[in-house]
Amino acid sequence: MSLFFKTLSRTVITTCLLINTSEVFAETSDLQAVQIYSQDELIKLINKNEHLTRVKLDDCQLVQDIEARASKMKIPAYQFLYGDMLAYAVCVERDVDLGVYYMREAADQGLAAALEQLGRYYQIGQLVQRDLDKAIVYLREAASLGNLNAQIRLVDIFNAGLGSPRDFEDAYRWLNSALIYDKQQHKEVEKKLALLAEKMPPSVLARAKK
Repeated sequence: MSLFFKTLSRTVITTCLLINTSEVFAETSDLQAVQIYSQDELIKLINKNEHLTRVKLDDCQLVQDIEARASKMKIPAYQFLYGDMLAYAVCVERDVDLGVYYMREAADQGLAAALEQLGRYYQIGQLVQRDLDKAIVYLREAASLGNLNAQIRLVDIFNAGLGSPRDFEDAYRWLNSALIYDKQQHKEVEKKLALLAEKMPPSVLARAKK
């Protein structure tokens, strides 16, 4: 083979290697493009109920990071996220028991969204056995932390004639003090509060309005 063809052959091989290497680096770069969520970012996603959607949109690339932050670092927002992923088979094999375990872990650390979700689940019997007493405990704690959904649900429970009248004052105060920007929701909340007020002695109601 002439020197010209030997040189040409080496050039072609080198070019192919460079192209293949570039493709590998490009694929690696794409995989590394998804960054793990900050605690604040994740809490905002959870509060908007967009956390599972976000994991799917990220093509399930962060599963190992999420699991590590939930199981090893024990970050409550990640425990809640991982628990939901397990409960609803999002990017992982479904394991309801383990999912609820991580939700409880997040709730035990005071994550309002986890407290509200467990309270809701115990109220309606979703994933767990229906238990109104446990539901009120979780919802009351979430409501005290300013979770609007928990505040509304707690008042609804009391308006339905359930729960203890001893809790009416706190439930009224929390929801009455909530900032609600949606006009329609604000009107609905006013009706709920008016109904609860009918169940309260005037002196208790006056304290709750302060």
